[in-house]
Amino acid sequence: TKPCAGFVKLSGLLLATLFSWYLGYFLSALVSEEVLSASITNLQDIGKKPVIRAPAPKRQKCDHWSPCAPGSYAYRVLSGGGKEKLAKICFEDELLISEAKGNVGRGINIAIVNYTSNQLCIAFTDHSAEMVAFIENAPQGSLLFMVTHDDGSTRLKNDAKQVVEKLGSKEIKNMKFRSSWAFVAAKGFKLPDNIQKEKINHSDKNNRYGGWPAEIQIEGCIPRNLI
Repeated sequence: TKPCAGFVKLSGLLLATLFSWYLGYFLSALVSEEVLSASITNLQDIGKKPVIRAPAPKRQKCDHWSPCAPGSYAYRVLSGGGKEKLAKICFEDELLISEAKGNVGRGINIAIVNYTSNQLCIAFTDHSAEMVAFIENAPQGSLLFMVTHDDGSTRLKNDAKQVVEKLGSKEIKNMKFRSSWAFVAAKGFKLPDNIQKEKINHSDKNNRYGGWPAEIQIEGCIPRNLI
């Protein structure tokens, strides 16, 4: 009887195994591969830390990192760098002077903007007499943006330096051959003390441009209620 009992147990085990295999096959036929795959993926995801993705930063006027407060003008003044990078002046997200507009020249580039109407006048020159006349003819209530491309000092005479100094420049008399210089000023009213108005950098023959000027920039926000 013992051999028979062992045979019965073995037969029962084989039948149970066969039934389990058949049941699994039957269920897999009923459930699609997509559902099974999704279920396995969901099980694998249990215990994982959720990934929080920060939204892409919104582009600000004149490529500022943070927006200007309401009721302010955004500006950015970027000097030329090396032989290829030309100067730029941006005001309220509009490029007043740039390579794309074809209005960048060697010397000191100047953009004059009417503070209230935003009317624009542009010039670039390395002649002191032209620069003096252009600045002196700017109407009261104007914003003046100035920036160098290549060299702005060789033909810059004392009369032009004095005119720019009266606008508040502290660096115009320190300019050297191929110094990079950026400046913003107001005519007929005063800009706040806490905004970036001027920056200068002297060319170094060992810089990455082989002695050509390295670019510098100033940027900020000008309140609209100064007049």
